[in-house]
Amino acid sequence: MDIKQVVGTLICTQRVDGLKHCSLRILSDSKGKLVVATDPVGVRDGNWVFTVSGSAGRLAMGDKSILTDLAIGGIIDEWEPAAVQPSASQEKGPQPAKAA
Repeated sequence: MDIKQVVGTLICTQRVDGLKHCSLRILSDSKGKLVVATDPVGVRDGNWVFTVSGSAGRLAMGDKSILTDLAIGGIIDEWEPAAVQPSASQEKGPQPAKAA
């Protein structure tokens, strides 16, 4: 799961059958990368949301036939993005253990 912010709605007049009735939202991550997710919860621009990906995205939509690998799992009611910043060691990833 990831935390992202809703920045817009994607309007598509022609879609494959597996996406016919899905609301599509444009989301931005903390680095500004844009992604598209299906929206089963009814978000608004500016909302902070958490997303579910892979097969969990289809399950979140309530219909396994929907062709999505990223769905909005919920709207975050209270969260301060500046309060949660990865430490330098977290950004580098796991470090090997030092020999004794």
